[in-house]
Amino acid sequence: MADAAQDSFSVAAVSRAELSSCEVWRTMFASERKDRRYYEIIEDTLREGFDYRYFAIRDASGQIRAVQPFFLLDQDVLEGMGSEWRLVWLIRRRYPRFLKLRTLMVGCTAGEGHLAVGDGVSVESVADVLSRDIGKLAKQLGAHLIVLKEFPVGYREAFGCFLQRGFGRAPSMPMTKLNIEYESFDRFIEKALSGKARKNVRRNLQASAGEDIRMTVTDDTANLVDEIYPLYLQVYERSKFRFEKLTKDYFREVGTQMKDKVRVFTWHRGNTLVAFNICMVQGDQFFSEYVGFDYSVALNLHLYFCVVRDTINWAIAGGYKWFRSSGLNYDPKLHLRHQLDPVDLYVRHVSPVANMVLKRVLPWLSPVRYDETLKKFPNYREMW
Repeated sequence: MADAAQDSFSVAAVSRAELSSCEVWRTMFASERKDRRYYEIIEDTLREGFDYRYFAIRDASGQIRAVQPFFLLDQDVLEGMGSEWRLVWLIRRRYPRFLKLRTLMVGCTAGEGHLAVGDGVSVESVADVLSRDIGKLAKQLGAHLIVLKEFPVGYREAFGCFLQRGFGRAPSMPMTKLNIEYESFDRFIEKALSGKARKNVRRNLQASAGEDIRMTVTDDTANLVDEIYPLYLQVYERSKFRFEKLTKDYFREVGTQMKDKVRVFTWHRGNTLVAFNICMVQGDQFFSEYVGFDYSVALNLHLYFCVVRDTINWAIAGGYKWFRSSGLNYDPKLHLRHQLDPVDLYVRHVSPVANMVLKRVLPWLSPVRYDETLKKFPNYREMW
């Protein structure tokens, strides 16, 4: 299949406007929670710093068979790195653009990446033709660095062609997953956690036990945006690792256009919103995507555990079997027996000489290597 793709498929960069009448694009990622609508929402609402484009993959007749989103940005290679790179930071004082490169990223700005497939077109075929042509396309677009952003480990076999064509692979900050095939959250902590972990969870939940905290669930964010956005910003500003900064319009549109896949949880203390969780559903999986907290009360009341308990109880009642969470905040997830859910970066510099150096240092540039909490997860080695 890969050889046929090399002979018959071609790739070209196009804009969304050029896809307006493309039926293939309308069905892209239909089986994923973040389907074609999601990519259009982020293009419309997360504009700052991103230039959104699409790779149209055509057969020999010129018909579009698959559409792969990508975007261009100025990427800081050292984003999230600390004092262990002191020499580089000293160089950057004199040369502010050092290791800041125009980058072509394949995937999604707000979430993990998936490869586009169409009717009769396999993942292997799309991967092969992209790995063959993407270097040339990156140069045409003025990019020096190419990144396949945060693709799940299930793509590793199909993405072997990228490694054969000069890409290096390194782990990104992983998602996590938790099996929730229990009668309730209480039964989960009773059956799945150690005595010490159970005691810790119950102690954290006790902090809010006497409070008037009420959870509500909706599929619409339109009337909540002005309340939830300041809480999102509080979490964003506290995060060490940042990539995309969501906007009010993002929250408004994702809850308006994707009601079939979005669930919005809010927690009020009295009449005041103190926490929210934007979640998405896919099959038997329940995804916690973005949270927000009012930190004037959240830490004292240990609201994180209240949010986890209530969302897991809701997911169990809805018949979901897996609770999946976006990256970061790994310590409580470790104690709740989450498994790491690895996602990979595939990286290549367009210059062969620079790429030789990049491939050698890439594993050391990954923040994963320096996160001590991640190393405590039983399946940590799966990330590498």
